[in-house]
Amino acid sequence: MTEDLPIRMGISQCLLGENVRYDGGHKLDRYLRDTLGRFVEWVPVCPEVESGLPTPRESMHLVGDKDQPRLVTTRSGIDHTERMRTWIKKRLDALAEDRLCGYVFKTRSPSSGMRDIKIYDETGKNVRDRGAGLFARAFMDRFAIIPVEDEGRLHDMGLRENFIERAFVFASWLQYEKTDGSHKGLVDFHTDHKLLIMAHSPKDLKILGALVAHGKADDPESLRTEYITTLMEALKLKATAQKNTNVLDHCMGYFKKQLSADQKKELREVIDDYHAHLVPLIVPITLIAHYTRLYAEPYLLRQKYLYPHPRELMLRNHV
Repeated sequence: MTEDLPIRMGISQCLLGENVRYDGGHKLDRYLRDTLGRFVEWVPVCPEVESGLPTPRESMHLVGDKDQPRLVTTRSGIDHTERMRTWIKKRLDALAEDRLCGYVFKTRSPSSGMRDIKIYDETGKNVRDRGAGLFARAFMDRFAIIPVEDEGRLHDMGLRENFIERAFVFASWLQYEKTDGSHKGLVDFHTDHKLLIMAHSPKDLKILGALVAHGKADDPESLRTEYITTLMEALKLKATAQKNTNVLDHCMGYFKKQLSADQKKELREVIDDYHAHLVPLIVPITLIAHYTRLYAEPYLLRQKYLYPHPRELMLRNHV
């Protein structure tokens, strides 16, 4: 049996408790280091330190044009843009070899913030626009399909569950590409993820199904690229209570002959309670997973929807 690839994820180094910030401190996120860290291999990155700047150091901000901002120290006005860009090119080349499944950026960092970073005018006093930090922007441009998020938004349980789900799906994709890559393997991958995709975008499920069935058999690499690009965009869409309920109803249909009237009534009530936001998603999922194992329902046994990430993370206990 081929050994699974490690689930590697990039992360701003300060979030792991390393004293690399401009003030000599850190921004430890215990959930990322101690909880999610049990299941992923972190690849820490600090653009400022790795590009040769000291710790502690003068703070910096972005100045100038939104599309080509410069990284400038806030007090002395020293421009570190070219230093950073030279380092970024080399670091992205190295990260390409790491086969990352996701990346967690530092909120509000002029180098590693992925959104809403203040960009000042030439005086450095007035906010002209907002955008992404230099490194974060370059990373997202080069690795457009890799799931990314900033640590501030991960305090929202729905966003946390969605990001980690996408990262684990992408890890499964990298495993498929490394160990198989065949069209049959693509069919199997798609089948395993059908209900998960349905929970995010029934429309994209149809598109992906047609792509697998009829797309570019003479150009398998192009087919795989189109498939994973469409899939990762689909999974960004929110899995709402309504869409999850549709999937749960679909799952319930597989037990029409096995369940008694009382069991069907109980499952219906649990699904309805979830739809009414009275219980979290894990409640109907647990009951359906129980029946799936009890009756060895082959299609549901292979569905990543039931357990798309480690149960120990308890992500569906809160959505």
